[in-house]
Amino acid sequence: MHLNKISLFNYKNFSEASFDFDIKINCFVGKNGIGKTNVLDAIYHLAYGKSYFNPLAVQNIKHGEEFFVIDAELEKNGRTEQIVCSLKKGQKKILKRNGKAYDKFSDHIGFVPLVIISPADRDLIIEGSETRRKFMDSVISQLDSTYLHQLIQYQKIIAQRNALLKYFALNHVFDNDTLSIYNEQLDGFGKSIFEKRKDFLEQFIPIFNTHHQAITGSEETVQLVYESHLYEKDLLTILQENINKDRALHYTSAGIHKDDLSFEIDSHPIKKFGSQGQQKSFLIALKLAQFEFLKKQSGVKPLLLFDDIFDKLDETRVSKIIEMVNSETFGQLFISDTHPERTEAIVKSTHQSYKIFSL
Repeated sequence: MHLNKISLFNYKNFSEASFDFDIKINCFVGKNGIGKTNVLDAIYHLAYGKSYFNPLAVQNIKHGEEFFVIDAELEKNGRTEQIVCSLKKGQKKILKRNGKAYDKFSDHIGFVPLVIISPADRDLIIEGSETRRKFMDSVISQLDSTYLHQLIQYQKIIAQRNALLKYFALNHVFDNDTLSIYNEQLDGFGKSIFEKRKDFLEQFIPIFNTHHQAITGSEETVQLVYESHLYEKDLLTILQENINKDRALHYTSAGIHKDDLSFEIDSHPIKKFGSQGQQKSFLIALKLAQFEFLKKQSGVKPLLLFDDIFDKLDETRVSKIIEMVNSETFGQLFISDTHPERTEAIVKSTHQSYKIFSL
């Protein structure tokens, strides 16, 4: 699979721009603030139906304009596919494949497998559990549409249960029978989501460990630890035990929507005990493991986006990435960098075809 070309209209800082891509390596170079990352984000947008950097869709429209359009052509399984994502202020975002709009964006997830490695990934370490849960869920969802459907349903029921708890508090009433209906639905979806997360991590963690050792060449022991109350008891019991707390808080305080994926080094949180270099290696290994996992499971090499990471890497890590490019581990690459000479030197050393776009 590879992206042939992309056209942007009123997307972020671009009024209008088009790019015809090389089948292997594509680099966007120039000073900060000119839109290199925005091109990568547009590619990400096509895969996930949303921005990687700005969750508020309307803020991706160029200032002073009313809409944006991202129009791309890609080759997959011997077929040419057109993907168009557009948004007009005050209206719903539209995602089309070959001229036909998706009823649900979730039906598109996984069609364009993609991994991005960016300085923004540090949020996975410094932010709360939701960020790490989203990472785990996004990887599984690209391969398992049933999982994504169950996750969406679970989140809808949580929202309904929370609304009911607020209603009870405001009106000084309580109806355990109605609450039980939501509890039973959550238990069904929650059990399945929990099992799929466990299965995923059983396969993912060895891949992650292999990449981490290859990048660092060190004896450091790193861990990905799945934390969930469902290891101890079923969700129905958890919800029943927490009912008084939930009534006081007016929301559902326990469940698989509170699970975490703990990032550890020598059994301590990497957020507190890992140096910047150790954290960087951890995140790159995590994303390269995501790439390999998606490739193994789907049989397709995902698009790989490197956003401004050569600035943050030492020569050893850059060499490791070049080695992987040369071994045909990766498919099509998209790279943003502030130093044109450095970028050209790196991509030339791969002996692969490439294009450099100066912005």
